[in-house]
Amino acid sequence: MRKMTFTLLAIAAAAAASAQQEPAPFHEGAGATTLSDVSNLPMARIGNDDLIGVTVYDAPELTRTVRVSSGGNITLPMVNQPLHAAGLYPTDLEKVIADALTQDHVLVDPVVTVSIVEYQSHPITVVGAVKMPVTFQATGNVTLLDAISRAQGLTENAGSEILVSRQTPDADGKPATLVQRIPVRGLLDGMNLSLNESLQGGEVIRVPEAGRIFIVGDVKKSGAFYITDGSESSVLKALALSEGLDSFSSHEAYIYRADDAGQGRKEIPIELKKIMDRKTPDVALEAGDILYVPSATGAKASLKTLETSLGIGTALGAAFIYYGTK
Repeated sequence: MRKMTFTLLAIAAAAAASAQQEPAPFHEGAGATTLSDVSNLPMARIGNDDLIGVTVYDAPELTRTVRVSSGGNITLPMVNQPLHAAGLYPTDLEKVIADALTQDHVLVDPVVTVSIVEYQSHPITVVGAVKMPVTFQATGNVTLLDAISRAQGLTENAGSEILVSRQTPDADGKPATLVQRIPVRGLLDGMNLSLNESLQGGEVIRVPEAGRIFIVGDVKKSGAFYITDGSESSVLKALALSEGLDSFSSHEAYIYRADDAGQGRKEIPIELKKIMDRKTPDVALEAGDILYVPSATGAKASLKTLETSLGIGTALGAAFIYYGTK
């Protein structure tokens, strides 16, 4: 009986000692959040607007969640001055807080732990020709493919490049925007692993739509056609996309292309029959070109009529997709 009583007393003492060593709960404002409720996110530098958890053992009045200010500082009770947190790792901030508590005679030998509760300073934005544009926080190891996956992948009309923009200091130390062009085919093929670069937060990933050419007139299928995979287009390719000419097409056609000033379009006549008969070289088309094939009657529509029929400058509607090959 004595032996059993001694054993029970030992278990009770151990449980009491363990309870005394549990960290105090976090609290901010009226609501208190226990330590077990706070996510300690992957290690990264603290930034403005991040929410951090500060635990000071045996000091529940100092243990709390704190939002980093827009100036990069945090304030703690009984600490005389704001503490700069932005740019530090959590382990660095632990030492800063411990030193401040000691210097302000709050505690003699404080034990401080800092964890990241919520990142707000490492946004990655994915926009453009993706299925679901998204902005999320970079936590842990995030790659370019991870970001595209977060946006649920590329749409069918995605262009041949992905533009990754990030802020970087210039020679004078002032912020400047650096834009990196990543080829879609190389990224998705996985042949060049360096293209799937790591993202640190602050990047804007833009996926432009593929260029379009517009075909209208005496053809079987008028409309807008995307040119994907960086392929080049030409008059003969455009005619193939439009399923060929109608029976009474003119021997001439016209390309309407944006002029150098960008204020309007210039007219480029082409000898359509000679191109089709291989008697003259094919003519290259640029993104945004309108290829117009008038009828053999000689009647010719105005440029304004053509643009209106194609919906250029208004809602174009669904465009056809051209998957070209190099």
